[in-house]
Amino acid sequence: MKGDAHFCAIDYMLKSMTGYGLGEFTNENKKITVEIKAVNQRYCDISVRLPRKYMFAEEEIKSDIKNTIHRGKVDVFISVENIGEPDVEIYVDNNLAQEYKIALFNLADKLEIEQKLSLEYISSIKDVVTTRPKEADQDDIKNEILSAVNVAITNFDQMRITEGEKLKADILTKNEDITKLLSEIKSIAVKLPEIFKQRLTDKLSNLLDGNTAINEDRIVQEVAIFADRASIDEEITRLESHIKQLIEIVSIGGPCGKKIDFLIQEMNRETNTIGSKANDLDITKIVVEIKSNIEKIREQVQNIE
Repeated sequence: MKGDAHFCAIDYMLKSMTGYGLGEFTNENKKITVEIKAVNQRYCDISVRLPRKYMFAEEEIKSDIKNTIHRGKVDVFISVENIGEPDVEIYVDNNLAQEYKIALFNLADKLEIEQKLSLEYISSIKDVVTTRPKEADQDDIKNEILSAVNVAITNFDQMRITEGEKLKADILTKNEDITKLLSEIKSIAVKLPEIFKQRLTDKLSNLLDGNTAINEDRIVQEVAIFADRASIDEEITRLESHIKQLIEIVSIGGPCGKKIDFLIQEMNRETNTIGSKANDLDITKIVVEIKSNIEKIREQVQNIE
């Protein structure tokens, strides 16, 4: 129960997909070593490499790993070293050996060559002599392997959590930078209609050269049209909402890489729209900085489970 509580508690922390964990189990008869390595991958792909005679434990090994690892390319290497009495029995397939003997003698007769069969040769033929775990010990062996596997999972997960905390801190720092840059855009955006009005008035004054009175009503109308066309209030509001969501998601943790990746795409889309609609050089420069931070977050997200 303590182990279950441990996994339950850390399952809601932000974790990296990459990591390494080592686990061992030793008793008077054997030493079991388990290594778990993982790299980034969109889906969960677990590959278990263990001695063939212990393949009966493979599915439970994968099941235990899937309880903790939800995404990534996971390689599991298991070695079993017998240091006491062997936990296997030797099985000789006498019928198969007899069939091989008859077939080989018949072949020798047809080819008219002298045939000298040795016990060493017959026993080296595949499946004639095999080893397999003692049936009575299978459950014990499986539990011993799983014990080492779970130690490796714990160590592996701790490394992922440590790396995940670094990713979280970096993402939140860049997210805070985006918030500050967005505030700068908001302060500029408020002044844009007035700036446009002044530019339009100055331009008309130069064109009319003071000979014709400027139609103030028309100026107001043009400014209203510009303000509506260049308004980025909705985009700013949505981007601010995405920024808050990002903070919430990384704070809650758990397997959230795909969710953050989607959110980053939405943040990038709103930022692009702000740049194209605002049509202001200062805002465009800030948009470039925001997009740079979004891209850095996106790169980090690729490492998150």
